[in-house]
Amino acid sequence: MRPAPHRISGAAFTGLARGGGGAQAVAELRAAQASKHRLLVRLLVDDAQNGLVTRAYEALSEMETVAPEEVDRCLRHPAVGAWALRACRGRADPGRLAAVALAAGVRTRTACRLEVPVRGGALMLPSLGLMTLPDAGPEVAVASAEPSDGGAELRVGRHVRQVDTSREGPGWQVLHRVPFGPGVLMTIDDLDAYRWPGDDADERLTEERRQRWASCLGEAHKVLQAHHWTMGEEIAVAVSVLTPVVTRSLEQHSASSRDTFGTIASSDPIDGMGMALTLAHELQHAKLYALSDVVELTRPDDGRRYYAPWRPDPRPLNGLLHGAYAHAGVAGFWRRHTEDPGHGPHAQVEFARWREAAYQVTGTLLDSGALTEAGTRFVATLRDTLARWRAEPVSPAAAAQARLQAERHRKAWTADPAQA
Repeated sequence: MRPAPHRISGAAFTGLARGGGGAQAVAELRAAQASKHRLLVRLLVDDAQNGLVTRAYEALSEMETVAPEEVDRCLRHPAVGAWALRACRGRADPGRLAAVALAAGVRTRTACRLEVPVRGGALMLPSLGLMTLPDAGPEVAVASAEPSDGGAELRVGRHVRQVDTSREGPGWQVLHRVPFGPGVLMTIDDLDAYRWPGDDADERLTEERRQRWASCLGEAHKVLQAHHWTMGEEIAVAVSVLTPVVTRSLEQHSASSRDTFGTIASSDPIDGMGMALTLAHELQHAKLYALSDVVELTRPDDGRRYYAPWRPDPRPLNGLLHGAYAHAGVAGFWRRHTEDPGHGPHAQVEFARWREAAYQVTGTLLDSGALTEAGTRFVATLRDTLARWRAEPVSPAAAAQARLQAERHRKAWTADPAQA
């Protein structure tokens, strides 16, 4: 399981800097993230000097020789990368690699037998689901997986569970998958302890809520297919997991994390259009996080903080860059809806406001002196895209409303940067 070198082609860099990139550029980012996960696993194996961890790594290596795609899918699961990073920092148990190997065994239909940590009577198989036991038992137990119809028979100590990759069973909670267009499934990860680094992870979805998510995701795909086909293709490559989070707002809340590439966290979706916008917004963050792991775009934080037209708080330069890139994506999303019968007037306001906000912030970024050479090329290219969009007409009413909203935000921020 050797990690490949982390590289991004010049064509992919330029495409991403323009605000898009396409499926091929995003595939390069995903490959770099997969290599990052493998490197983290290799590092924790070397550092752990633990027989349990070593045997799990050897089992994964053997399975990869016969089913490389399934092992790669298992290792690319966002929660696996988040756990591996924490384990390398001494903040998580390296022994969880045995659970990753068992999950790969189920995926590849390979019989395997390993020692695995079992705490609190639960064993998480990353990317698949959670096995629960009637009693806590020892913290480390021998687990074996034998292929069976629909998944595997998993034995942990004296307890046996039928692990089905598509449905629940006694002592087995599956990670449900929902379709995102033909041939693409997204996993709703509402179980794994490493699914989200924040403290706002929501509880397991009920059947009713899960159906709501599936319905809104399906409607979002229709919106993207009709108006944003390139973006839809990028999402299909980049996003594999949706994680529910809680929010106190009546609006849909969403987020992304550098530690969990491939995951978009969201509160319950309101409708398909809102879900499509959420995917478009968070896709930009995901792309920039992944690119920043390969190409250094900003210099070390020097303590300066900047006004961001979309935030109530002053932002560091890297946060400002993320906001500019994400809101360029938001502007690009609404740009495709300015003539819609139902969304046109609102879309024109949103397009006008966020293209201008992102354009102004790219100027701040370029004037900061805190971008690297690559970062300067990236931001300058993005600014060129936004400059072209600024020349596109919107109605006088939409332009006036966009200016009014921007002025109100700036005025509130000036009065109290924490309460804008």
